[in-house]
Amino acid sequence: MRNAFIQELVSLARQHPQIALIVGDLGYSVIEPFADEFPDRFINAGVAEQNMTGLAAGMASEGYHVFTYSIANFPTFRCAEQIRNDVAYHRLPVTVVSVGGGLAYGALGYSHHAVQDYALMRTLPGMLIAAPGDPMEVRACMRYLVEHPGPSYLRLGKAGEPNFHAAPPDVAPGRWLKLRDGTGRSVLLSTGAGLQIAMDWVQTEEHAARSVYSMPLWSMASKASQAALLADYDDIVTVEDHLEDGGFGSWLLESQAMNTGISCRIRPIALNHVVCGTVGSQATLNRIGGIVP
Repeated sequence: MRNAFIQELVSLARQHPQIALIVGDLGYSVIEPFADEFPDRFINAGVAEQNMTGLAAGMASEGYHVFTYSIANFPTFRCAEQIRNDVAYHRLPVTVVSVGGGLAYGALGYSHHAVQDYALMRTLPGMLIAAPGDPMEVRACMRYLVEHPGPSYLRLGKAGEPNFHAAPPDVAPGRWLKLRDGTGRSVLLSTGAGLQIAMDWVQTEEHAARSVYSMPLWSMASKASQAALLADYDDIVTVEDHLEDGGFGSWLLESQAMNTGISCRIRPIALNHVVCGTVGSQATLNRIGGIVP
C-alpha cells in the first residue's frame, strides 16, 4: 500500500501543482520519488507532528492540498488538537496519512498499535475516512481525495498486501464495492485491512455463503446513505482491524439506529482490547484479538 500511495501521489502531483507532502522524519525508502521530483513541495518537519500539522494547515489555507505522512498513531493521536482545531474546524484540504494501521507495527508495542484511530478521526465534522483494502483501492482513494479536497484521513497498511481488484474501482463515501457474490442475503462488509480478513473468513463454513464487500470511503455525513443498502440484507458482519468501540462496525450500527425501519442484523468482527497490552507480530495479534478465523 505504501508503494501504491507514493506512486499515485507523484502521478497526481504532476497534474496538480498544489499537492504537497510533509513528513515527520519518517517514511524514508518510500517517499524519495516525491521528494526528488518535487523538492519545492516536500518538507521534513522533523519529529514534531504537532508542528507538521499546523504547518500543513497554514499551507492549505494558502491553496495547497497537503498530505502529512507518518506511521501508526504519530500523525493522529500525537497531534489530535491540531487536526481538530487547525484542519477540521477550518475545513482545510489536509490529508492525514497513517502508515501501519491496525497492528501492522504490533511488535513495537502499544504506542504503535493504531487500533483507536477510526474512533478519533470519524468524530471530527467534515472528516472523510479513506481506508483502502488493497493497493488498487489506495489508488482509487487518492484520486477521489484530490478531486474532492477537504479534511481527510488515509489509513494504509505497510507493504505486501495483495490486490483483490484488477483495476482502481469507482469509489465514493458510503459506497459498497463487491468482491464476491454470495448465495443469500448475508454479507461480510469490510473496511481497510479488513478486506483481507473478510476474504479469509469467507473460506470458513460459517461464512461461506456470504457476499463480500469493501467500503474504503466513509464519513459522518455518509451514514444516511446506508439505509437503502442495509435494507437489501438480513445479516451483515462487519470486519475491521480496530477495536469494536468507535470503529467501523459501530459506525454502521449508528446508521442503522438512525433508520428504525431497518431490521437487518449487524454484527462486528473487531479486535478484542486484550491486544492493547500485548506485543507480537501482526498475524499473532490479529489471532489473539479474534479477527482471523
